[in-house]
Amino acid sequence: MKKSIFLTLASATAAVAFIAAKPAQLFPMNNSSETVAAPASVYDFTVKSIDGKDVKLSQYKGKKLLIVNTASECGYTPQYKDLEELYKKHGDKVTVLGFPANNFGGQEPGTEAQIATFCEKNYGVTFPLFSKISVQGADTAPLYKFLADKKQNGAVDSAPSWNFCKYLVDENGHVVKFYKADVKPLSPEPAGGYREVGPHSSVSRTSC
Repeated sequence: MKKSIFLTLASATAAVAFIAAKPAQLFPMNNSSETVAAPASVYDFTVKSIDGKDVKLSQYKGKKLLIVNTASECGYTPQYKDLEELYKKHGDKVTVLGFPANNFGGQEPGTEAQIATFCEKNYGVTFPLFSKISVQGADTAPLYKFLADKKQNGAVDSAPSWNFCKYLVDENGHVVKFYKADVKPLSPEPAGGYREVGPHSSVSRTSC
């Protein structure tokens, strides 16, 4: 009996000694189960309206956004008409946000007041317009830095290459698509998300 107890105690002591001597092992983290922070959204930004008032983009929650860098003296300037038609026909689903910029060929030289008058007089624009910003270079506006950087927005890695480039943002404020200037605003189907323009479309590819 004493011998059995002794052997049991000896075995237990050996097991404890083995565990104590063996370095602790950390299980490698399974990359698929790591928690990845969700991309930030455009709702995090506050911008200036064309009349200088602060506008929180979070007020557009629940709708798709088409964010466009605009200009008044470009070959694509007539897209203002299509953007307004899109806004009027599908404004319950898609809100157009226009950001005048003078980055390409000096084709938006006017002041905010001049831009607003031009857009209203020539194209009857009623969709939201914002203060003139830069969408390219060292002075790029924070919103456009976000829109053009996949590391920040999670989906798109393209900066505007000309006036009237477009970013499609979903109802949760996440960037989902980038369209170059020659994609007309009315060519895709806004209710279902924008699609690429096919080879047989009537897209005008005029240059500014």
